[in-house]
Amino acid sequence: MPFSRRAALAGVALALIVQPALAAPAAKAKPAATKPVGFTPSADAIKAHMSFLADDLLEGREAGTRGYDIAANYVAAQYALMHVKPAGDNGTYLQQVPLTAFRVANEGGVSYTGADGKSGALTFGEDYLPSAQARQEETKITAPLVFVGYGIVAPERGRDDYAGLDVKGKIVVILNGAPTGLQTEIRAHYSNVNTKRVEAAKHGAIGVLTLPTTASEKNRPFARGIGNYQEWRMTWNDAQGVANVRGASAPGLATLSLKGGAKLFAGAPTSLDAVLAAAETPEGLVKGFDLPTNVTIQLKTEIEKRQSSNVVGLIEGSDPTLKAQTIILSAHLDHLGIHGKDADKINNGALDNASGVATLLEVARGFKEARTKPKRSIVLLAVTAEEKGLIGSDYFANNPTVPRAGMAADVNLDMPILLYDFQDVIAFGADRSSIGPAVARAAGRVGIGLSADPLPEEGLFTRSDHYRFVEQGVPSVFLMTGFKNGGEKGFKDFLATHYHKPNDDLNQPINYQAGARFALVNYEIARELADAPARPSWNKGDFFGNLFGKK
Repeated sequence: MPFSRRAALAGVALALIVQPALAAPAAKAKPAATKPVGFTPSADAIKAHMSFLADDLLEGREAGTRGYDIAANYVAAQYALMHVKPAGDNGTYLQQVPLTAFRVANEGGVSYTGADGKSGALTFGEDYLPSAQARQEETKITAPLVFVGYGIVAPERGRDDYAGLDVKGKIVVILNGAPTGLQTEIRAHYSNVNTKRVEAAKHGAIGVLTLPTTASEKNRPFARGIGNYQEWRMTWNDAQGVANVRGASAPGLATLSLKGGAKLFAGAPTSLDAVLAAAETPEGLVKGFDLPTNVTIQLKTEIEKRQSSNVVGLIEGSDPTLKAQTIILSAHLDHLGIHGKDADKINNGALDNASGVATLLEVARGFKEARTKPKRSIVLLAVTAEEKGLIGSDYFANNPTVPRAGMAADVNLDMPILLYDFQDVIAFGADRSSIGPAVARAAGRVGIGLSADPLPEEGLFTRSDHYRFVEQGVPSVFLMTGFKNGGEKGFKDFLATHYHKPNDDLNQPINYQAGARFALVNYEIARELADAPARPSWNKGDFFGNLFGKK
């Protein structure tokens, strides 16, 4: 809903709850190796913001709900208290995001006719899980199958998994993920389901079935998806009200288990076991082929139109020329809402991502209180529906409320694990552009190290909001707290026991001092990018710069 006068007054009232903490003496961040620009983040402020945003009152902040709207008005009120300029719709802080919410309405059905002419049916929950469709409530498709390996087309590597295959009017079966031999961020790009569907659509396929590899089944077991297969998914709507779906002519139809895949591969020219073995090699060069199987897939989807909002503020730059360029600070405000099997069903999202939004607000305070104003303008962007597929950031990136040509860089703040005194960070995307040296200098000033991606199989580079700006050709960086000084145990324990669960709440032993330090390094990065003589640029020959940088 719009940030009206009534909502603004309510939001300011909520914001004043934490003002005593903000006014208290700032807790000192850990001493930096060299003197930073002059901003001392407040651990008390980080705690205050998180305490409100992760409270049960907000009911898990799911996009399109009352709890999320309260959170959005709270962030807008904080912008107002800092005298940040509104940069949403119609002179407000809120950019309205029209949404389509969709979920599977039943178990669906997958029947098949094999090479021997015999018919059969896959079993729900054992062989397959159905996929919801954003644009139609009922789907029925009958078509032959073609296996296309990982479904990767990478001209820069001389690779085309569709070479020699005719998939027009057919359903493709695609392996989950991408080969381990690919560089971690490139691997994340080619693993992304959107990338795969778009490529399938280009080749004329009419649907996609996803098949796990041995490694992906171990990392994310098929059985784990059974309990949440009916969760609501979302996408944004265009000006005509049509749901935005990438590769819409080749929609995802179902996820197969290894058991289900074996049934569809019966009589194939290459056995599924041989395919899976080849997929585990570093290059993963799995040759595709026609499967001797026809399938009929029937799906039913429940569809609703909803509304949510991004919260957008602007700190205008001081340089007459450079202020036309913007450094975007992004953090997702939403979480999962109310669901679960235990008595506590509120998914508070304390670390995912009240901590990131708290960082955003504290970095904003640093810019507003700085004696020397940034030369480039700073956009403060708290986005909706990240948990539904980076939807709010995708909407903003495609429908920016600031001039598109001026978007110079994105610094993304997502799920810092503030459970230990982190000594290093992983800077996803930094080394692909001139942002890299700026990150290294900022980390040095704060006294922390930079480390390589310790979880390449997770594909984190494409799983947070910065990637929607990368896709628009905007150099971007996303920091993750690192694995040194007990960080590996702290991070992995969080993923195993708290991530996307109701107990990601304020009862965790949150280290707010670490939160202040995380705010400091991100401020330092954004500050240097804002003041640098040259606009951030992709490195010559960079994969993502070549792919998206011409936009």
